[in-house]
Amino acid sequence: MSVRDEIRDFLLSRRARISPERAGLPRHGERRVAGLRREEVAELAGISVEYYTRLERGNSRGYSDEVLAAVAHALQLDDAEREHLFDLVHAAGAGPAKRMKADRAPTENLQRVLDAMTIPAYVWNSRLDIVATNPLGRALFDPLFKNGHPVNQASFLFLDPGAPAFFPDWELLAHDAVAVLRAATARTPHDERLATLIGRLRTTIKFQELWLAYDVSRRRTGVKRFHHPVAGPLTLTFESMTLPTGLRLSAGTAEPHSPTEQALQFLANWTTTTLIRKGPQ
Repeated sequence: MSVRDEIRDFLLSRRARISPERAGLPRHGERRVAGLRREEVAELAGISVEYYTRLERGNSRGYSDEVLAAVAHALQLDDAEREHLFDLVHAAGAGPAKRMKADRAPTENLQRVLDAMTIPAYVWNSRLDIVATNPLGRALFDPLFKNGHPVNQASFLFLDPGAPAFFPDWELLAHDAVAVLRAATARTPHDERLATLIGRLRTTIKFQELWLAYDVSRRRTGVKRFHHPVAGPLTLTFESMTLPTGLRLSAGTAEPHSPTEQALQFLANWTTTTLIRKGPQ
């Protein structure tokens, strides 16, 4: 799908979810469209109907950030959605020299930082590939690595039949993964590996359903539950940060003196006695 089509479908999906009442507008008679009409969005954004219609049709050249911000406000976009709209419009107007680069590979120094951490940590890119881990992070996500390294979190979620058992909150994580990939398509619209991944995942009914919802997200923090085949149930709070290379680093912590903290210690011991014997992964 072209960036122009992405702009159109994203704006249509956001417009359809907002009722006139939610936007503070009166409702007059029967309505043939779900949500707001184009002229209502234009009115709320303070621009002409023709100007907004051209944007919604994907003709995005010449739109200032001020106009995009007004449209985002009219459609009540959250921070991730607003950023997605800006990314889409900027990508549509970018020439080959201005195209956003895909995330760079992790450095040896980054791996040393990971190895120095005593909590499970891993580094991932905009395609949700896990590109580096520390030993405890590798052990925590062990089921994802059964076919080797690197691994892709979205592929595991949607294509591995064991994913729902490993992730008790599978529905939430699946929605989150699709929203992250949807946002990535605007930042790196010419990433062929991303396009190939999405094409493969869209063969599954659940991914296709979530994909067509046009939700976007930048995963940063949150609680994640596991049912580990060795350590049993774990509940970890993850914090994520974006690195200068474009990669993301996520690390999980357990509540002090909790069963999860004990399970992590068990997992750390299992790592040293089992995974190391396997040699480098």
